[in-house]
Amino acid sequence: MSLLSRLAFAALVTLTPAIPAMAQNGSLSISITFGPTAEVPDPRAGYNGWMSNQTGVTETLMGIDYHMKLYPRVAESIAQAGPTTWRVALREGVLFHDGTPVTAGAVVEAISAISDETHPGHNARVAKLLDLAGMSTDGDRVVVFETNSANAAFPWTLSEPAIAVLGAASDAFPINATGPYIFREAVPEQLYRAEANPNYRLGTPGLEEVRVVVSGDPASAALAFEAGDVDMVIGYPKPDFERIQATGALGFSAPTARLYFYTINATSGPMADPLIRRAVSLAIDRQGIVEAALSGVGGVPAGTIYPDGTSWAADIPMAYDPEKAEALLAEAGAVKEGGAWVLNGAPLEIDIVTYSGRAELPPTAELTQAFLQAIGIKANIRVGEYGTSNDAIVAGEADMFLQAWVTTPQGDPGAVLEALLKSDGGSNAGGYSNAALDQLLADGRTTFDHDARKAIYDEVQQIIASDAALIPVFHAAQTNVATAGLTGYRVHPTETYWITHETALTE
Repeated sequence: MSLLSRLAFAALVTLTPAIPAMAQNGSLSISITFGPTAEVPDPRAGYNGWMSNQTGVTETLMGIDYHMKLYPRVAESIAQAGPTTWRVALREGVLFHDGTPVTAGAVVEAISAISDETHPGHNARVAKLLDLAGMSTDGDRVVVFETNSANAAFPWTLSEPAIAVLGAASDAFPINATGPYIFREAVPEQLYRAEANPNYRLGTPGLEEVRVVVSGDPASAALAFEAGDVDMVIGYPKPDFERIQATGALGFSAPTARLYFYTINATSGPMADPLIRRAVSLAIDRQGIVEAALSGVGGVPAGTIYPDGTSWAADIPMAYDPEKAEALLAEAGAVKEGGAWVLNGAPLEIDIVTYSGRAELPPTAELTQAFLQAIGIKANIRVGEYGTSNDAIVAGEADMFLQAWVTTPQGDPGAVLEALLKSDGGSNAGGYSNAALDQLLADGRTTFDHDARKAIYDEVQQIIASDAALIPVFHAAQTNVATAGLTGYRVHPTETYWITHETALTE
């Protein structure tokens, strides 16, 4: 079925979730390793919308379900009225937290701020995803979106957490949204707190309060949980995941779309040579990393961008072949002397940078270092902040940057690859450029038939693999733990949903 056919069908669908008959029961405290960026973190700016979406404060026009399917959320339906025109009908009876009704005009005003460079909600990344030529209303319940060019990903884009449905802010409701929880306060890099919305349209929320508290690292979060200081940890250390469940804690583990991968410096240094990039990729024992760094429970080896079982996965096997890696090094002009490779008269060295915000990153870098040194490549590691590591790649001061991204945060395959690998991509820190890849990514946006799009993104992934444009290591599972009594929670594959009105914590 084509994308247009599926959207036409989706336009007829109205969600009718069951309204649970449950009473509110106390506070749920969640520990994570990152926090809000401001006292009132505008959901539209940066990645603030992730936390407001995760905590049930904000909602989007469209949503992604637990099977990575698109569904109408605050919207009632979406339909394409022309190559660049989309009509979104809003649900009746949706109220902002201050009690005022959600209207098409309010939606237009909220989304307009994303493209306004003078507005605190400005977000260049999301404005590029939307690529809007304009917005208008057709009555109080229909928003008409005009895009600059045909964009098959547009309906999926409306699930981006930054594109939150927001009303006019006030002192009482500084984030005036529509979700089951109401924003109350934030302490930058320490706390995000929300309280139940008693007028939520789908029923009374199961909690009185949601508190997100920031721990410096996953180990600190684990200690806080064992001490009883928090009720839940998102991203519990994987080596301790089985043990903590034996104490009576609830364990939640499921595959996600998060990929751990290396961005490569494609403009200078040894990794600018595709032969050396491919050699490095072949030298990495991904299964060994999954078993050692993830204790066998935290993910699966990755040969390509999207994990098996998802609609965009390509059939590209994960390869570990040290002998072929050495043959490629020789083909690149390197010479092995005394067990170590020499290139252009100097020892072949690879500088790896990463950050400590995710527990699996430093040990993955260390294991990569060991695998490279096993075939005679010296590797150096620096662990710092994310921004520092990214800057090192941009400046040509490092060769590989180990990081972790959700590859389909809006359920669509194109946006992240455009950011990471398109020649003008906003997150193309390594400077990779490939005209054929650029064209395929452009074609993926303007092709509406699902099967045709799938073929395009399969070819994209083949190019990435053959050119080692980036080096995938593993697809992560999320391992979370919670106090016994937590109900109404599941790991979401995009990681952008945590709390719903059905989530509850009982004694």
